[in-house]
Amino acid sequence: MQAELCQLPASLDELRERYDAVLCDLWGVVHNGQRVFERAAAALMRFRQSGGRVVLITNVPKPRDPIPRQLDRLGVPRAAWDAIVTSGDAIRAEFAARAPGPMHRIGPHSDTLLWDGLGLELAELEHARFLGVTGLDDFDRETPADYVERLARAHALGLEMVCANPDVVVRLGEKLYWCAGALARDYEALGGRVVMAGKPHAPIYALARRELEGLLGREVDSTRVLAIGDGLATDVLGANRNGFDALFVAAGIHGASLRDGEQLDRVKLAAALAAEGVHARYAMAELA
Repeated sequence: MQAELCQLPASLDELRERYDAVLCDLWGVVHNGQRVFERAAAALMRFRQSGGRVVLITNVPKPRDPIPRQLDRLGVPRAAWDAIVTSGDAIRAEFAARAPGPMHRIGPHSDTLLWDGLGLELAELEHARFLGVTGLDDFDRETPADYVERLARAHALGLEMVCANPDVVVRLGEKLYWCAGALARDYEALGGRVVMAGKPHAPIYALARRELEGLLGREVDSTRVLAIGDGLATDVLGANRNGFDALFVAAGIHGASLRDGEQLDRVKLAAALAAEGVHARYAMAELA
């Protein structure tokens, strides 16, 4: 029933007077990993120019420090945002609490920045105390099916999984790639314990609130914050849990599956929201 009430604004401008700030997802909303979505960036710049505040909130499994340079390379203007909060920042405390480990790592070597300086030791599975997962080792070639045996062994050993990115998939260009959240999903299905801190979980929103309080100079009023994202089980669910209105960007990881031509299909949209048990006050095909 709530999904049927979803409004379809033509522009973020229409919502400006309702909200003091937005928490905006990156992948699938502002860029696709290869290029900026210019209309989305322009919408965020206009929101800021009119006095609003923009915090980019992303499940990337890295600390925030390298993210501005990555956004520069993709063409995302710095005038489009005030602050950045990452799943990497939110989960780092969980890695620190388990140092020195040892940890069995799953994920690309480029993600090691996440635990730099924490004194964590790495080990083969049978000698580890927990799993540290940032993604698939080779996201170009592998799928979650390649990890069935390794996850089963880890579960038999009673290892806990610390997952740095709850996203199951991400769109890079026009293709979807598996993320760490897919392995977390499969490990939980085995009965394994998984610890996550990114969207939709509480720690990343606690970081975002602190950023907003600093930007606004006062306590955050959740009813004056709009959460924007393309993930129903991450962005929209996280908004629901934290009392924020949600603007669902349907063309992100869902591509054209929720459209009828260039327009959103209200029936498909309502079904997608209901299937995840979430509700969005607004939906747009693309942020503009």
